[in-house]
Amino acid sequence: MEKSQKKEILSWLRPILIAIIIAVICRQFLIAPITVRGESMEPTYFDDNKVLISKLSHIERFDIIVFDAPDSDEKYIKRVIGLPGDHVAMKDDTLYINGKVYDEPYLNIKKENLLEGHFTYDFTLEDITDEKVVPSNSYFVLGDNRLESSDSREYGFISKNAVKGEVKLKFFPISIVK
Repeated sequence: MEKSQKKEILSWLRPILIAIIIAVICRQFLIAPITVRGESMEPTYFDDNKVLISKLSHIERFDIIVFDAPDSDEKYIKRVIGLPGDHVAMKDDTLYINGKVYDEPYLNIKKENLLEGHFTYDFTLEDITDEKVVPSNSYFVLGDNRLESSDSREYGFISKNAVKGEVKLKFFPISIVK
């Protein structure tokens, strides 16, 4: 009887250990859960939303990324606006990248609720960073809630090495469309 109990315990331990090892490897190298803090990405993401990031993504313009904050020990979530070599400017609430106008539909809800003034103040890269273009191995990021966001306008470019991953999925709270 004792031999069969040991065999039964071992038959349970092996898959549990394998599952733990797989989970640790996935979290370390593939995906990770992150909790959104603050209101800088509203209405896209709100404080205490839970998201999954992919650590293997190739970052493109307008992707939402999580990175080590350059001004604290926290992690920030922002939208990539400028890629290496891009010239970024904002004039009259219109985004210009390399002289081309880009629509930002993710800002529409916040802009509609704006009582007066501009949602994003005018700037050029030269004005705020003393650089003409985004340097290699860097990104220029902005929050979707431009009036309440601490972003590249304040602390400059984000190093590619600081990026933890791209947001792929919001898993809490679950939104049910009616």
